[in-house]
Parts: sequence; structure tokens; C-alpha cells
Amino acid sequence: MTSPLPASARLAWWGTSWLRGQVVTDLLVDAVLGDDATHAVAGLPGSDVTETLVGALARLRSLGATALGAAFPAEGDPLGLGGPRRFNADALEAGEAVVVSGTPLGLVPLRTGAATVWTCQPADRRQLPDVGEADRDLRAGLIAAAEALADLDVARWRPEVADELMDLRHRDPLVAPDGVPARCVELAARGLRAMTIVGLALADDGGAVSAGEASARRAALVPLDRVGRRALTAACSPEVWPPA
Repeated sequence: MTSPLPASARLAWWGTSWLRGQVVTDLLVDAVLGDDATHAVAGLPGSDVTETLVGALARLRSLGATALGAAFPAEGDPLGLGGPRRFNADALEAGEAVVVSGTPLGLVPLRTGAATVWTCQPADRRQLPDVGEADRDLRAGLIAAAEALADLDVARWRPEVADELMDLRHRDPLVAPDGVPARCVELAARGLRAMTIVGLALADDGGAVSAGEASARRAALVPLDRVGRRALTAACSPEVWPPA
């Protein structure tokens, strides 16, 4: 099952639904793996071997796991992380991580070829934006970025970015398991779209005619990246999901 969601988002959504008995194991595995050949988990408490994805989730459930929440930090913005330092540093290097509710544990992915190995390590409780706050911040961020990039004549140096900004209502649908609120599915899609716009716009600073223009471009995009990551983190963190 191919999904535009990062690995931590897939594990958070489908792993939480599996822990809550809302999806069967086969669907969990297909959704989390996506195009990967395999996922495994190393470093679980009480285990000296690398566990399969399902075996690891079963062990985490026995340790008290009730849900999985994602984090998408960036340099200078440890979004969705509560510590300790090693976990934050590893998550920042990976650009993503999962925090296991009900336990003092977290998981950080490392992709090698067609395989992903998650390293389990201590993780502290974290503070998160709620879904409504993340939604409002994203809407405002998209408007501000569109205005700033229009002033920078985005259509000239990145016509595909201009197309994305002109068609913000169009979003590729995301497949989510039972239990994920519809509002969070929609928020995740818009957060991913914002992050895609940033990636496209920053793909080639050489398109700027001057260092000043490149700096102005980044100044317009860094806030959009932040609110996009906040939106995706909130949408993939059951701790802040609205009541069903």
C-alpha cells in the first residue's frame, strides 16, 4: 500500500488503531510497510533481539502502550519531542520519530535500502499543539506564504510552486484506518501539501537572482514548513485528537 505519509505518520495511525483493536494485523503491516520490504524494531526493553513490527507492537502493548504519536522536528524546532537529549538528537537527525503513549519509550526510524529499522529508546512526555490550533496556524501560514511568494514572483522561478499555491484545495486523498478522526486526515493532507510546497520552492536556490532574493525566499518558507510540520504532528498524535 503506497502512501505519501512519512513512516512515523503511518506507524502512528495504523499502530494506534491496531493497539485499540480497530484494524487487523495484515492491514497494519501492509499500511506501515508501504513500498518497503520490511520494518523491524531494535532495543525493546526485555528483548535482546530485533523484533518484527508486529512482535514489537505486541511487546509494547504488554509494557502498557495505548497509542503511538508522531513527531516531525527540524533544526531549532524540536516539535513533538520532550527529551531526553539522545532521543531528541536521533529524532532530529531522522527528521521524524514516534512516541509511545503509556510507556516512557520512543522509536526512531533508520532506513537502509528497502528496510526500515526502528530503534527503541527512552522518551519523555511532550507538549503538542492541539488540532484546532495547528489547523488555524496552517491556514494562516499558507496565506502568508502565498502572499510573500507572489511578491517574490514565484511563478517566474518555480512555476510548479505557483501551481501548488493556486490549487490549495486540491489534495491527494490519504487512506487512514478506523479510529483516526476525519478532521485529522484532512489536516494531515494539508500539512503534507505545505511541506511539499516548501520542498519544491527550496529545491534550487540557484534560481534566485541574488543572495538577497534567496534569503527572502527562505524567510517566506521557513514559517510555512513549521506550520506544515505542526499540522502533521497534531494530526498524527492521538494525545490531542478531538473526541470521537
